[in-house]
Amino acid sequence: MDIGSTIRAIRKRKNITIVQICEETGLSQGFMSQVETNKTSPSISTLNSIAKALKVPLTYLLMQKDERMAIVRKADRKVTTSGGDKLKVEHLSSAKGITMMLVEFPPNSSTGEAPHAHKGEETHLVIQGKILAEQGEDSAVLEEGDSFSWNACTPHKVTNISDGSSIVLISVHTESDENRERDFL
Repeated sequence: MDIGSTIRAIRKRKNITIVQICEETGLSQGFMSQVETNKTSPSISTLNSIAKALKVPLTYLLMQKDERMAIVRKADRKVTTSGGDKLKVEHLSSAKGITMMLVEFPPNSSTGEAPHAHKGEETHLVIQGKILAEQGEDSAVLEEGDSFSWNACTPHKVTNISDGSSIVLISVHTESDENRERDFL
């Protein structure tokens, strides 16, 4: 863990000096310097005092870098195509078994000729257009603002039934990250 660097970065970003932290926590400047350079490991109680002085949750200090907020800028989105109808898939974000994608369905396109199944749970929000969602014996026509979800291990299919493109925000949850983005369509 690199808690010291995290503490130093927060302190500097908030324009707080080591002296101010020491005054609030009762810790010595030498000890704080060793904490920030990762030369000593403070107790949870000491970390809690430092977190309070920095006005951040203790849990934030304990998080690994890959557990913190991840940002994907619109210009940096990975864009792929999927299926025979070449659906445009914009990969928005993913974390711990959850992936979000924007899928653009050209007119009369679908996720495939036949329903398909894969691991996971899916939640959908129709952003634009009109689609037909089919799973087993269930089907529904959904329009802008409508949402639905299903267990993806039951064969399913989504078809754009509007004259223009339909755009659907899809969130997929699986127990593992393996094949999640590849298998949803």
